[in-house]
Amino acid sequence: MLPIMSLLKLEDVHVHVEQKEVVKGVNLKVERGEVHVLLGPNGSGKSTLLRAIMGLPGYGVTRGKILFEGRDLDSLKPYERARLGIALMHQNPKPISVKLQQVIEELCKRYGAPQDLVQKLGVNGLMDRELFKGFSGGEIKRVELALTILQKPKLAMLDEPDSGVDLGNLRLVGDAINSLANEGASILLVTHTGVIADYLNKVDFTHVIVDGRIVASGELNEMLNLIREKGYQAFMRWTS
Repeated sequence: MLPIMSLLKLEDVHVHVEQKEVVKGVNLKVERGEVHVLLGPNGSGKSTLLRAIMGLPGYGVTRGKILFEGRDLDSLKPYERARLGIALMHQNPKPISVKLQQVIEELCKRYGAPQDLVQKLGVNGLMDRELFKGFSGGEIKRVELALTILQKPKLAMLDEPDSGVDLGNLRLVGDAINSLANEGASILLVTHTGVIADYLNKVDFTHVIVDGRIVASGELNEMLNLIREKGYQAFMRWTS
């Protein structure tokens, strides 16, 4: 009987951005259906790690391996990784001269997702607008999350879905993430403040990344309470 492969496995992953090492030896396993939260201060390498997993240009893995369902992703382009079932919700996507309605219709056609999924995120009023042009911070987050969900990913990587979202819409974002998890997707969620945690039904593992390294893993509330009490300085002694 063949061994069951982890959905995502990072083995001593190092990532350079503009000749600077930003991620410095990350090891991580994400199994099917798990929700992992990645906490850390600004500039700690959280977003860089997600972009490297997606294979975006400029985020080169200089050492280590990124394995998805046992397959080494090193030689695969971002669109090839997307075809395997990996989706990235960008933190600050660039405006695109195409209407949101067209993008959503294409995703529904390609992935067989029902369009009414987007209603949960309240983006219907944006359908006739060009993608991300003039969107508020909260609108960008809700649209990006909707586009990620419509891809029906095996692994959804969510880069700060709570950043710039007002309190009235945090519930919408949390409910959408919960629906994604209920569909069986694995989730790797990056957050700086941890605000979104109050709206998630489950978190299997929480990791703290400081200076490009995962320095602690544990239960969500335990990690958040320590950060709120002492800040990320509480983890600095593990970075050397």
